[in-house]
Amino acid sequence: MYLLFSARRAAMEDLGEMECPVLKRLLKDDGAKCLLLDCRSFLAFSAGHIRGAVNARCNTIVRRRAKGSALSLEQILAGDEEARGRLRSGMYSAAVLYDERTPDSDTVKEDSTLTVVLNACCRSLARSPRASLVPPVCVPGGYDRFFTEYPEFCLKSKSLPPLSSQSSMESACSSCGTPHHDQGGPVEILPFLYLGSALHASKKEVLDGIGISALLNVSADCPNHFEGAYQYKCIPVEDNHKEDISCWFLEAIEFIDSVRDASGRVLVHCQAGISRSATICLAYLMKRKRVRLDEAFEFVRRRRSIISPNFSFMGQLLQFESQLLATSCSAEAASATPTSPFIFNFPVSVVNSAYLHHSPITTSPGC
Repeated sequence: MYLLFSARRAAMEDLGEMECPVLKRLLKDDGAKCLLLDCRSFLAFSAGHIRGAVNARCNTIVRRRAKGSALSLEQILAGDEEARGRLRSGMYSAAVLYDERTPDSDTVKEDSTLTVVLNACCRSLARSPRASLVPPVCVPGGYDRFFTEYPEFCLKSKSLPPLSSQSSMESACSSCGTPHHDQGGPVEILPFLYLGSALHASKKEVLDGIGISALLNVSADCPNHFEGAYQYKCIPVEDNHKEDISCWFLEAIEFIDSVRDASGRVLVHCQAGISRSATICLAYLMKRKRVRLDEAFEFVRRRRSIISPNFSFMGQLLQFESQLLATSCSAEAASATPTSPFIFNFPVSVVNSAYLHHSPITTSPGC
């Protein structure tokens, strides 16, 4: 344990810095060779991040055993297949880390996500057979400072409306005569994943307008209106406490992945887009983005404020979360020795001279 602590302390003392103007120039001139690691939460990353950054997944699902065993970059980047592939191929030449607003490397906390990611990078460098490798660097001031100075190099999510109260929802529904769950259109959860209602799924102009190529119908009685025009998959479950929706999680996740891999977009819907389809979207985020249920729930609720999986479905999601935690711990224990080293070989001369200086759980019948 002392040796592990000493290694971590040494890594922190060797942490270099890359000022915002230098990072901007690096991204502009040679961004494809830079592994830019965003060490903030999934919610913060989704709200806005530096262009080209990859979210370093170090929440409790990933870090449960971080104190007892070291995490690898492959574990931290699990779910980002493109980044992992480029990493294995040696296409990255430098690693740059940033968090929300830590002012400099001397004030980085030892238990922070940035430290966990830094240690993973340093371990990868230590295993590399190459000499003269460039250590990872951090961005002083983090995302806050970089966004303030160079907003054009950042991606911000569409501004989300404030969460409405139930009373305001009901008044809006009664004033227009349209159920609240059918107002507006499907909401974007991820660039390839949308959540909506059966009414949204029945309007071809709506589907074509957002580029939908497939629909995941999470109901036993909602019709598939455009067979032949889109790819369909049905999960025939009712919205009640006796249904086992969790037995469909992996099949649904694989279907969504297949649409994503084909560069398509999938609309997940049930009758109202409140309980069943929301449950599937939550399970997808938990599995593929490796986030806890509460974080996934808040993420989806910010986009569709009326989601409310029934009590049984929430219990099944909590059980799914426990399974993911157990699987993550087993994977960490089994991957003490990576199959391939990750190498950063950005020329030292170039780096030194040119670059360095909530919604309650309720029963929602028919949702």
